[in-house]
Amino acid sequence: MEDENGSLRERKKRSIDSLDSKLITLLQGDGRLTNTDIAKKLNIAESTVRGRLKRLMDEGFIQIVAVSDPYKLGFDMTGDLFIQAEISKIEGVIQELKKLRELWFIVTTSGKMNINAEFIVKTREELNDLIYNKIRKIDGIISVEMSLILGYHKRRYDYGTAAG
Repeated sequence: MEDENGSLRERKKRSIDSLDSKLITLLQGDGRLTNTDIAKKLNIAESTVRGRLKRLMDEGFIQIVAVSDPYKLGFDMTGDLFIQAEISKIEGVIQELKKLRELWFIVTTSGKMNINAEFIVKTREELNDLIYNKIRKIDGIISVEMSLILGYHKRRYDYGTAAG
């Protein structure tokens, strides 16, 4: 029986196999491929592709999204925040950071700065507001360092899988 948090589903999660790996690799090369196109390339039924894609997305192995260039979309500032949080409060800090729309990527890291977050904002004023009025007021934040991204020179998402 499954509880409301899906714990049984979590225990039943499979890892990816070689077919999943091939499917992911195809989508990393072109996320617009249709299920029919993928089925033809892999010589399998379209229903198999549909089922596998649903499972891979439901279990968090993949997301299918449009990757964009924030500068071309009108955002003037993007970069990294290196955040030091009290270890005893890190889970609460992360939960508060996840609420901030300006942050699109948040990970815990090793070292003194134990959280890395990437941000996208339109103006310096929005960046100032993000750091001083939102992030620095979160209980458990010790310090924040920032690095602006000045330009993208390589952004690749076709790295395949470790399984294939």
